[in-house]
Amino acid sequence: MKKNQLIIVVSLFVFSCSTKAKDEINKTEKPLTIETVMNKRQLRHVVLFKFKDSITAEAIHKAEKAFITLPNKISEIKDFEWGINNSPEGLDKGFTHCFFLTFDSEEDRAIYLPHPDHKAFGEILSPLLDDVLVIDYWTGN
Repeated sequence: MKKNQLIIVVSLFVFSCSTKAKDEINKTEKPLTIETVMNKRQLRHVVLFKFKDSITAEAIHKAEKAFITLPNKISEIKDFEWGINNSPEGLDKGFTHCFFLTFDSEEDRAIYLPHPDHKAFGEILSPLLDDVLVIDYWTGN
């Protein structure tokens, strides 16, 4: 009987501790609200490239490298991601490359767009492109 009582006491103690720990965690975590989401909004700049059929892989690689260096040169770029399309849907309309930049504000984007390093990248890229698509949006909308 004492063994059963000991198991019950230990079980209650463990349950009590885990409940208190969960309560403490819940007290410190802020609930997800529209206000917290809106305060963390960021400006996304999505760029899609469709290269001319005649462009070599080497030239495309040079353009990729030029774009990849921009976040190190332009401090207003807060985050950067890129990749090559691998969608099996066949809806890419010839666009192969996606570059995804994040800015904290429209002012930061306004510094990026005419920035000399961005302009120099454009000079490398422009002769290679058949088409480009750019979409900007605020997260949380």
